[in-house]
Amino acid sequence: MRPVYEEISANLEIFYKTSTHVSPHLHKALEMVYVTAGTLEVGIGQNLYHMNKGDFATIFPGLIHHYQVFDSNPCRAVYILVDPALCGIYSDTIQNLCPETPVIEAKKLHPDVEYSVASLLQNFAKDHSSDSAFISNQTKPESNMLNQAFVQIIMSRCFPLYNMVDRSNFSSDDIIFRTVSYISAHYIEDISLTSVAKALYISPYTLSRVFSGTFHTNFNSYLNEIRLEQAVKILQYTDDSITDAYLNAGFESQRTFNRVFKERYHISPREFRKNQTTDQK
Repeated sequence: MRPVYEEISANLEIFYKTSTHVSPHLHKALEMVYVTAGTLEVGIGQNLYHMNKGDFATIFPGLIHHYQVFDSNPCRAVYILVDPALCGIYSDTIQNLCPETPVIEAKKLHPDVEYSVASLLQNFAKDHSSDSAFISNQTKPESNMLNQAFVQIIMSRCFPLYNMVDRSNFSSDDIIFRTVSYISAHYIEDISLTSVAKALYISPYTLSRVFSGTFHTNFNSYLNEIRLEQAVKILQYTDDSITDAYLNAGFESQRTFNRVFKERYHISPREFRKNQTTDQK
């Protein structure tokens, strides 16, 4: 099972879904976010950026980022993960630079961006009424070419609106980067604060301060959040059983999984899966 946002199995993935809290993480893809309902908070490093309906954001590869939702109204967004290989002439830019502010307000966004996002969605599915994940079909060259064209239209309209700065301006503390990277790669294993601290050659006390001071949570809560996000994706986008979902996400027991799940969603995993099935009929 693919790690949370660690790699992308296709050159383009689209998630059109209800926006939720997503813990700090990083990956090798360029991530684009287009808010279709409600609001969304995008955190990059130590900074938090507010997004309203119609706003667009770009998160460059290798930057630690997270999402939060404070709006009590329904919030939805399109999340697009793009392999840098699709970025063409923009490859050097995303390798060396990044936007000083990642969000483009709706009033400044070119109509071509909304059109391209809608076209990408249309290429994958006709029904966007429920939470869905769409993966590009790499076996069809013509599909790849069309997808790449829409992606580069989005870039050509958005990148000139950004004030690009050196990536070092947004480089996170080395300990934070190494911590997120290590957990992203090992969260399905039996890890602990002590074992991670040992692997990173730092003291457990120092690592504990990273979680309390930067992530505003403790190690176990953060680890459970990462695992929960992966388990939920499995329940939403695959036919795997609930048992397979929590085991492949790194939970050692169904009891812990059920407790963490109910704390977040206020229903059981079984009820959640049933609701997903009902919504997609």
